[in-house]
Amino acid sequence: MNLLFIGDVVGSSGTDFLEEQLYGIKRKYNIDVTVVNGENSAQGNGITPESFDRLMRMGADVVTTGNHCFRRREVMELYDSSEFLLRPANFPEGVAGRGVAVIDFCPIKIAVVNLMGTMYMEALDNPFTEIDKILAGIDTPNIFVDFHAEATSEKKAMGHYLKGRVTAVMGTHTHVQTADEVILGGHTAYITDVGMTGPELSVLGVDSDIVIDKFRYHRPVKFTESDSACFLNGVVVSFDEKSGKSTNITRIISRK
Repeated sequence: MNLLFIGDVVGSSGTDFLEEQLYGIKRKYNIDVTVVNGENSAQGNGITPESFDRLMRMGADVVTTGNHCFRRREVMELYDSSEFLLRPANFPEGVAGRGVAVIDFCPIKIAVVNLMGTMYMEALDNPFTEIDKILAGIDTPNIFVDFHAEATSEKKAMGHYLKGRVTAVMGTHTHVQTADEVILGGHTAYITDVGMTGPELSVLGVDSDIVIDKFRYHRPVKFTESDSACFLNGVVVSFDEKSGKSTNITRIISRK
């Protein structure tokens, strides 16, 4: 089987571009399952019921998030009502939503886990401890982890920690695609960051001049989405659905 994972979708322009590109990519790579990180898919940051609905209608099977998961108040109820919208699993007990989704193809099941790192991020529960608890309760070998983290060292460590235990560990959050895709231990596909889907000539999707001013003058600025042409970043992971072993990981960069 083939799973397509799309890196952080940024704003309405990124969502529009994904909608234009997704069908062709799924057809080209013979995709069976699609996972999209949509934590920035709403205009102005965060995710809303409307942007989530768009991602699902255009072909996502599961939508993951990260540190911006609760930025928009209007999405809070959706985390409890939709089993395919995830927030990081290592939020404390009692927080709305869930961090694991299981897609049942009968008899094949595919689990998607959303985790967040803690280095230079919010002080959530330890993701290494949390993933051990999660894996003990999953009854399929086909397990895909979106690890939303800032530090490359923490992402690398998680990849090696889960080597042979999950099908893939795919990093998100930094919006820059890395060229280190690999199959760890002959089993687990890994990439430090999948990248982003949104305005390419930007600073992580934001108008470059605004970000430059912030760094130059150290003053508050209002981030505005860049109006440059979009590109799409993602990976395709091919895997044996009986054993959960990855056989290939391919980076994707798509432009008009």
